[in-house]
Amino acid sequence: MAERTTVDARGALCPAPLMELIATLKFVEIGDEIEVLTTDEGSSKDIPVWVNKVGHSMVGVTKVEDHWSVVMVKQK
Repeated sequence: MAERTTVDARGALCPAPLMELIATLKFVEIGDEIEVLTTDEGSSKDIPVWVNKVGHSMVGVTKVEDHWSVVMVKQK
């Protein structure tokens, strides 16, 4: 059964949220979701581009009060 891991990168500036996501990918299984919480607007745009470029799947980007929730699924 797929699990969800949350990376709380609020307060970190680009590229730190993406780097934290990349580090987390090593510890989750294929099919698992990773949610990145970020206050950096650039990361809310850059992470989906990277996810699609390297072959994972985007679930979505949602603005939640003072931050974004970026959710992806590990595909490989």
